[in-house]
Amino acid sequence: MGSREPFLSAIFFFFFLLLFCLGCKCIASELHLHTTQTAVLKVDASLQHARQIPDTLFGIFFEEINHAGAGGIWAELVSNRGFEAGGPHTPSNIDPWSIIGDDSSIFVATDRTSCFSRNTVALRMEVLCDNCPAGGVGIYNPGFWGMNIEDGKTYNLVMYVKSPETVELTVSLTSSDGSQNLASSTIPVSGASNWTKLEQKLVAKGTNRTSRLQITTTKKGVVWFDQVSLMSADTYKGHGFRTELISMMLDLKPRFLRFPGGGNRNAFRWRESIGPWEERPGHFGDVWHYWTDDGLGYYEFLQLSEDLGAAPIWVFNNGISHNDEVDTAAIAPFVKDVLDSLEFARGSADSTWGSVRAAMGHPEPFPVKYVAIGNEDCGKKFYRGNYLKFYNAIREAYPDIQMISNCDASSRPLDHPADLYDFHVYTDSKTLFSMKSAFDRSSRNGPKAFVSEYAVWRSDAGRGSLLASLAEAAFLTGLEKNSDVVQMASYAPLFVNNNDQTWNPDAIVFNSWQQYGTPSYWMQTLFRESSGAMFHPITITSSYSGSLAASAITWQDSENSFLRIINFGSDPVSLTISATGLQARVNALGSTATVITSSNVMDENSFSNPNKVVPVKSQLSNAAEQMQVTLAPHSFSSFDLALAQSKLVAEISRCEAETLETASLHVDYSVARRMPDTLFGLFFEEINHAGSAHGYSLSLSLSS
Repeated sequence: MGSREPFLSAIFFFFFLLLFCLGCKCIASELHLHTTQTAVLKVDASLQHARQIPDTLFGIFFEEINHAGAGGIWAELVSNRGFEAGGPHTPSNIDPWSIIGDDSSIFVATDRTSCFSRNTVALRMEVLCDNCPAGGVGIYNPGFWGMNIEDGKTYNLVMYVKSPETVELTVSLTSSDGSQNLASSTIPVSGASNWTKLEQKLVAKGTNRTSRLQITTTKKGVVWFDQVSLMSADTYKGHGFRTELISMMLDLKPRFLRFPGGGNRNAFRWRESIGPWEERPGHFGDVWHYWTDDGLGYYEFLQLSEDLGAAPIWVFNNGISHNDEVDTAAIAPFVKDVLDSLEFARGSADSTWGSVRAAMGHPEPFPVKYVAIGNEDCGKKFYRGNYLKFYNAIREAYPDIQMISNCDASSRPLDHPADLYDFHVYTDSKTLFSMKSAFDRSSRNGPKAFVSEYAVWRSDAGRGSLLASLAEAAFLTGLEKNSDVVQMASYAPLFVNNNDQTWNPDAIVFNSWQQYGTPSYWMQTLFRESSGAMFHPITITSSYSGSLAASAITWQDSENSFLRIINFGSDPVSLTISATGLQARVNALGSTATVITSSNVMDENSFSNPNKVVPVKSQLSNAAEQMQVTLAPHSFSSFDLALAQSKLVAEISRCEAETLETASLHVDYSVARRMPDTLFGLFFEEINHAGSAHGYSLSLSLSS
């Protein structure tokens, strides 16, 4: 075996020389006319200097902002389904509901006659016409800037109705002006003094992206309505989530889901968001200024975490909002409320609150192991006192739960106990790029950092620019490097409905039927393999190093190594990469390069051009333990290096094992045809000569 090693070495040398030349030729043709900088990047891939990244490093943060939930991932199509958005005092505003007909034919107003004790408002509709129009009069709801109704799909309608006299109601899905009828059904309502729950499936016979739900009748009389719901039958796992948006979340492979966030005066009340959806009172978010019916409640967030395979992180109100505070002396009911919320999630099906969860369809506990005590409340008068009350009570009841403080401990120690601390950063791109070293000097003792909100924003962020994503990527390489003290990180905000862009930028933009990822979303997909991987130290040597950032990871149980490099500058970079300590050879045939870049650093994606700035994957033809690549200006490059043996090595090893006296070399014709004839001839001649010297007769085969 030892006498054949020169033959294998010769084959490897010429094989990688060939692929290196081809790679250089392709890359050179794509260069822009800028000064090409040079740099050397060295990776120490040895196990001796490797460190495991926490399994929880990268996840997602969901906040009800920009109609991310109501009119977003929650698939309810009716806006203000319970007529509660106008407040408890009646008559009240019923927006976005409107009438079909005029003031002479119909009169509607809210009153407090609902059969639900926690949401008492209902809608009274009085039909005034003796000879109503053929199409009837009634009410309609346009949903959240129009309902997306698609041909052939089934939509489940549920509503509560009361009428003292028998009446026929026609429920229809129509275009925004009512001229196109997509689905329709007539439902008889028996005259009675009690409320009746009606359910109807509507199958669409056409597609309209801005549809509405309408309920009409031609009979004079009075009808009351409450809790009118319309949802597509094909929600994700039947759990009520919009499938295509959940798919984009899944593609990030999040290790945790932080929810619900925010610091509203009218805080998210978990116990009012559980139980039957009809009984939930809903709430008005006073920071982002819109109503939600809380169909997406505490239980649904826990279910979403499970569906994503992500650890739930429950961010609860600690008696403090942006404008109000509860004195620590009066905080005990709030503490009890949070303990009850944890019993709802974690308690047995026989416990008081665990039984409520079980009745909702989930007898097994949800594994809540992280809670954040408040959000952005550090420094407020009663925060420390309130925090300690929550901390001590939770530690006693659930000693395994990790608690997160709102106070930043990256540069100075906390004055209170915590397992993790929140770190939020929204800044310009240059500042965030420089913050790749933000945790280099943080204490290696004490609580770990949870970078629960980060993003580039304002002037150089646009609505999601390439520039913003590059700075964010550089920042994440720093979090990987410092993952001995940084345990978790999540971008914010995650979603924005294009009709309510209260906060820009965001990771995922959507409307009623479309969605796309901003460059910041696609950037995160290139870090989805980081959690739980092995981090390897790197060094960059260059006069241009101030514009570069990089990180390297491997997975010990797979055949892949990932190297990510950000070129934040405007010049291309000729980069020499060398790796020492790899446990196996680099397989050029299985290695790829994925690059995010564009012709203008402020380029964004849009509904008209959703793929303007997205990852572009290609075969990395010159992959090896040492290789040369060219980084485009303003680019994020991720190299997926396959560490398995190449097909050539495997074939020769098989021949040796069978003591054959011939060896076959197989070359893909798509590669061979790009070789200069002289180089191809030299390549084959030399390896054939080396083979002959060691008793091999080498045959060559090509495939198309």
